[in-house]
Amino acid sequence: MKSALLQTSQLTKRFGGHTAVSDVNLTVKQGEIHCLIGPNGAGKSTLFKLIVGTHEASDGRIEFAGQDVTSRRPYERVQRGMSIKMQAPSVFKELPVAQNLHIALQHHVRKSELAREEERLLALLDLAQDASKPAGALAHGQQQWLEIGMALASNPKLLLMDEPTAGLSPEETHKTGELIKRLNREGMTVLVVEHDMAFIRQIAQQVTVLHFGKVFSGGSIDEVIADPRVAEIYLGKKHEH
Repeated sequence: MKSALLQTSQLTKRFGGHTAVSDVNLTVKQGEIHCLIGPNGAGKSTLFKLIVGTHEASDGRIEFAGQDVTSRRPYERVQRGMSIKMQAPSVFKELPVAQNLHIALQHHVRKSELAREEERLLALLDLAQDASKPAGALAHGQQQWLEIGMALASNPKLLLMDEPTAGLSPEETHKTGELIKRLNREGMTVLVVEHDMAFIRQIAQQVTVLHFGKVFSGGSIDEVIADPRVAEIYLGKKHEH
């Protein structure tokens, strides 16, 4: 059995009288692509923010890589091996693509290895031909890939992605999925918050469905898609095609 890399126990977040996340038990195992899905308002973003530390838990516990990180600051979680790709790209738009990667890498890689790591990431992201372009001149999808590359610079144990396909074309979305699958084949554990079902089907190995802040269902992608209750709350008939 693969060991748990990330585990939440009875994780709860209240905002005044409103409980946005309620008693969530989530396990992300080493080496898997785990997708967190659910309708709008299900609590996905709040749970994501609890895991990365931008929201403080009201109750419950978060363990990462065998350590209790429930009260740790976001930067401390990053130091322990989390890396985060948020929804909107936050690249340095006026700087060249290669320099964006250089900045991300410089605290994590020896000087002698910097150039080689930059080249490796540029090739992985299919951005080698754009290395000297200002990052702001890239297409939206390419900016997303560049930011994934920057998130990889710390060689994280867990890559967390919040709606990585937001605003992407179907082709860019598919390419993003293939990139995530390649990273996973190379050993990366990935947790993705997403609502695009075609993308979920492309990448997911395990899926957790949230509804009204609680875990509604979970299992393999096939099990979740076959669950009529999930279809009822979330998929509707429009995803049958």
